[in-house]
Amino acid sequence: MMWAMLAFASAALLGCYDFFKKISLKDNSVLAVLFLNTLFGTLIFAPFILLSHVGVIEEGMLFVPVADARTHLLLVLKAVIVLGSWLCGYIGIKHLPITIVSPIQATRPVLVLLGALLLFGERLNGYQWAGVLMAIFSLYMLNRSGKREGINFANNRWVFFVAMAALLGAVSALYDKYLMRNLEPMLVQSWFNLYQCLLMGAIVVVMNLCSSQQRNRRFVWRWSIPMISLFLAVADFCYFSALAQEGALVAVVSMIRRGSVLVSFIFGALLLREKNLKSKALDLLLIFIGLLLLYIGSTK
Repeated sequence: MMWAMLAFASAALLGCYDFFKKISLKDNSVLAVLFLNTLFGTLIFAPFILLSHVGVIEEGMLFVPVADARTHLLLVLKAVIVLGSWLCGYIGIKHLPITIVSPIQATRPVLVLLGALLLFGERLNGYQWAGVLMAIFSLYMLNRSGKREGINFANNRWVFFVAMAALLGAVSALYDKYLMRNLEPMLVQSWFNLYQCLLMGAIVVVMNLCSSQQRNRRFVWRWSIPMISLFLAVADFCYFSALAQEGALVAVVSMIRRGSVLVSFIFGALLLREKNLKSKALDLLLIFIGLLLLYIGSTK
């Protein structure tokens, strides 16, 4: 299945994206890093919009077709949802170990399945319900691991931000399923990147005008910052291309993409030297068992 291979490629790239995001945000401004992320993403895709408009690119997977006003409004909404998820995720990952953040994000497919249950009338089978329950249990176990580092899920605001990022990410995945029914992947990815950049630029201007706290504006340039955009751009291109394939299942694609947690967990263990890795590895194993059950249930 080509769409599954594309989803696996997206997962590996997303793991690298999370790692570069973590090291870019260390003692750095969240708003500045996120704005540059959206800016570099726009610089990657804007040429394809222009080249398609002037006729240099006339067809193929890199072609960006012309869209009507309604489509652009749909893409602005997509940008708002993703930007909200990114803001919450960036804030959370700055203040929490990546080996805590990644497993929480890995539960996103559970939210996607529940959303499909409520919004699209899909029903969960026994395997899927077992996967949902396993994911919930893994979060309980992850909470216990976090307490050893002074992180209590019940009253830690950074955990709340990561949870909100996962929730908005699930909303975005369900919305992607709707968009990919009629729109080309490059149309969605190129224009929503542009709208994200414009929205993020407006947020940065307003925050700088309203805030007098200089410490929140501290910015240090690191070469890992453009790497965030590069890895995310390719990961998202693989993701949208996977969803556009005939027979692609959004729930399964979402589950495979969450395999990125394995890559980011390895980076956190080997390069960032984070703590309590044995207990977190067990939590991660439980999550993967849950995702495997969801995968089996979704392919039956």
